[in-house]
Amino acid sequence: MRAVLMAGGSGTRLRPLTCDLPKPMVPVLNRPIAEHIVNLLKRHRITEIIATLHYLPDVMRDYFQDGSDFGVQMTYAVEEDQPLGTAGCVKNIAELLDRTFLVVSGDSITDFDLSAAIRFHKQRQSKATLILTRVANPIEFGVVITDRDDRILRFLEKPSTSEVFSDTVNTGTYILEPEVLDYLSENQEADFSKDLFPLLLEKREPMYGYVAEGYWCDVGHLDTYRDAQYDGLERKVKLDIAYEERSPGLWVGQNTFLDPTAKISTPVMIGSNCRIGARVQLEAGTVIGDNVTIGADADLKRPIILNGAIIGEEAHLRACVIARGTRVDRRAHVLEGAVVGPLSTIGEEAQVSPGVRVWPSKRVESGATLNINLIWGHAAYRNLFGQRGVSGLANVDITPEFAVKLGAAYGSTLKPDAQVAVSRDQRSISRMVSRSLIAGLMSVGVNVQNLEATAIPLARTIVPTLSIAGGIHVRMHPDRPDHILIEFFDYNGINISKAREKKIEGAYFKEDFRRAQIQEIGNVVYANQVVDIYGTCFEKHLNVEAIRHSSSKVVIDYAYAVSGAVLPQLLAKFGCDAVVLNASLSHTAPNPSDREVLLSQLGHVVEALKATFGVQVSANGEQLILVDEAGSAIRGEVLTALMADMLLVHHPRGTIVVPVNASSAVEQIAHRHDGRVIRTKANPTALMEACHASPNVILGGSGDMGFIFPQLHPGFDAMFCIAKLIEMLTIQERSLGQIRAELPRVCHKTCMVRCPWTAKGALMRHLVETHPIDSLELVDGVKIFNHQHNSWVLILPDAGEPLVNIYANSNDRGWVDETLREYRLRVQEFVNQHQDAEAAKAESQY
Repeated sequence: MRAVLMAGGSGTRLRPLTCDLPKPMVPVLNRPIAEHIVNLLKRHRITEIIATLHYLPDVMRDYFQDGSDFGVQMTYAVEEDQPLGTAGCVKNIAELLDRTFLVVSGDSITDFDLSAAIRFHKQRQSKATLILTRVANPIEFGVVITDRDDRILRFLEKPSTSEVFSDTVNTGTYILEPEVLDYLSENQEADFSKDLFPLLLEKREPMYGYVAEGYWCDVGHLDTYRDAQYDGLERKVKLDIAYEERSPGLWVGQNTFLDPTAKISTPVMIGSNCRIGARVQLEAGTVIGDNVTIGADADLKRPIILNGAIIGEEAHLRACVIARGTRVDRRAHVLEGAVVGPLSTIGEEAQVSPGVRVWPSKRVESGATLNINLIWGHAAYRNLFGQRGVSGLANVDITPEFAVKLGAAYGSTLKPDAQVAVSRDQRSISRMVSRSLIAGLMSVGVNVQNLEATAIPLARTIVPTLSIAGGIHVRMHPDRPDHILIEFFDYNGINISKAREKKIEGAYFKEDFRRAQIQEIGNVVYANQVVDIYGTCFEKHLNVEAIRHSSSKVVIDYAYAVSGAVLPQLLAKFGCDAVVLNASLSHTAPNPSDREVLLSQLGHVVEALKATFGVQVSANGEQLILVDEAGSAIRGEVLTALMADMLLVHHPRGTIVVPVNASSAVEQIAHRHDGRVIRTKANPTALMEACHASPNVILGGSGDMGFIFPQLHPGFDAMFCIAKLIEMLTIQERSLGQIRAELPRVCHKTCMVRCPWTAKGALMRHLVETHPIDSLELVDGVKIFNHQHNSWVLILPDAGEPLVNIYANSNDRGWVDETLREYRLRVQEFVNQHQDAEAAKAESQY
């Protein structure tokens, strides 16, 4: 059997180690990753290997040559012009693959039993067999779902937390029959997971998943790169080690000198031609390459030191990576997670702080403390974007320097001379951050329309009128008063897609910024008539006469938000009787508990004034809580149902878009009016996209997130919602209390259960496997229907916290209480068992 070794990647997430090396040639235990793969293939009697190359192809060719020194036959296929993708590069060599062949990724460390996988493939008469494994956190990988006969049912590439239906993932190793390549076009980019395998699934070709036992580590970033080294030393993976084992757990190469006073705690690996000085301390997990010198009294705790490095006397290295030819001078400190690129110098008594990246051939001056990446670094965060944009502690995580870099990253994904609108709330911290973002955008040649302090619905309305590429809005986080939230939206005013977020993250982490020449620096202009443009759109989509002749009296609590400077102007045009509370912009933004106090006060004012209704506006004009004429708050699922009822009474047969976790009262209301309900993932972007793409949508959103009126603009808008409420109540001659009394009696409850990140994927797989497939809906999380009771329960992993949210919904309150109790216990028991198993596994390995 022949094997195709895919070795084309540049390994951008492993930089600065891969600036002069393709990823498969990065050393693990002093041998390239590709050599470990070749050794694995050879152990399973696969000796004909074709390597597909693109990035720095000569490095691998020069190392392996014809493969004879390694006991194999190596040939090479180079993608000269552009990468063809994982499947495209294999299609390119189809004439060499005339019988069953193996495809193996060149960036993982594994000891899988390939022979057993090949036997499985032949026994099943499979056209394509994917070698799978189970991992604790599958978010970074392609998830694969199989049936009881191991036939593949579904793929999901790099899922979000709520999309994790399984912890069984694609390892990038496949056993294929030559005819599957007939589905691909020549010289066209194609990917196995995104293109070929879904096509084979659609064509009902026999395709199976083999869940392999053994070790597998995708060396995708620097943390897993270190982990692979430690696991190799601890014999968690079967690897051929290049050196003699002088004593248990101590491997030493030829011609290496160890001073007798050196203290070594095994396991440790030391390469050939090394010099280890007096009183050096090497802690377990340390890996030292060839031709390395360690000065006296150096203290090394689990660093990975590559060939030719020089470590000075009394230097301190902590779980870091020191690349080829680097010099770390006397008493310098390189701390946890830091990476120093090839041929760099860390000066005497300098410090490289945790997680900092130093690019190749740089110098850190003596005595300096480096807290940020030194030119073209690689950030240590898992990602920038959360459920709704980029957020972090104000002036701690979200600082001016962070914002400049983020603005440059976003701008670098746009065309030069593009236009971007920037807006914010009225807080000083938001002004500081927005100005820093503007500086970053200008630095990469992007022009800025500065909307200054304005409510976010205005910004979303203005963006499509300006013919610009997109917008950024900066505000205090609506749920966390010590956090800043930075949201990005496209030219339609819709939150940007996950694909666009990934592009911005890639530019940010790699610092792959376009630097504009002086004459190309972006300009800033200040947009005029923002409120007028919004007001025109606002008025266009309302029955103005109904509002003008309304006898409604409305009490509006702006909770000290910038919407208090906008909505009074608009309502005044229509002669509305509006009593305004807490409209000052100089007051500190209230935290959630303060807002509850203000809400209680609002209820008393509504009751005392005998007002039609009251409303508290929050989230910079996006969200609201209603107060009926009796002073009672209307929020959450009741508010969702109430808004759906009001809009469907006025627009029968309309479409309502709600998140997957919303109450089924919406469907019951829609049924009354021949309406239609679309359910989406429980995040703002999904709601906006569905409202924009689906025909005849009259309302989207929920009481928790806010409401979308897609004819106005694609985002949430509490201000327009207030005007629409006045209009609807006047035309329908109903009160909020009357509408509330007529809503369906649906019991909808929720609870949260702690669930470690590492257990989420396994939990979702367990739920899918233990329920009939016809009772499941996998829009977001796992929703399980009980058709007998016309009820459902939804288990939805939290996107930002180690939690699982459980929702139960039914007309039967007893069923809801019992089901919540049952699934809370199920989840807790599964999490406990998972943690016990992980602890037992760790203990046995130790």
